[in-house]
Amino acid sequence: MAMTMVQQRARGALLSRLAFGFLCLVCLSSHQARPAAAAGDDDFFTHLHTEKAMANVTVSPGRAGPVDITIQLETMEEKPLTAKAVSVTLTDVKSSKRLPTVQAEHGSDDQWHVRISRLAAGRWMLGLGISISDTDKFSVESPILIR
Repeated sequence: MAMTMVQQRARGALLSRLAFGFLCLVCLSSHQARPAAAAGDDDFFTHLHTEKAMANVTVSPGRAGPVDITIQLETMEEKPLTAKAVSVTLTDVKSSKRLPTVQAEHGSDDQWHVRISRLAAGRWMLGLGISISDTDKFSVESPILIR
């Protein structure tokens, strides 16, 4: 049974839509399973957010050894967010070993800094504890990759 030209075009359009949908699903699912990509050649960048705030975090360099972590806080409207305190916790995903929590030093209005003297290569869970006021505190975390 031969297909008409209209049937062939309809089948081709359907197959194209299915292939595009499949590729979208693959891209979305693989993006969720991986930590954020490196920001530059040596830095690692990730974006974290909750209903209350957003944080842009840069780990420099993104490789084993001493690292500087810069945290830029923003409101959901992408305005600088003033916080009273920010703490950083790193947990090795493979071994569940948790490094001691470090209090970040306040730089500019929306930036905080932490220096970690020695960070091993691997997958880490980066946790931020953010205090806006004595009663308004929240936490957010994201996986990071140290080469």
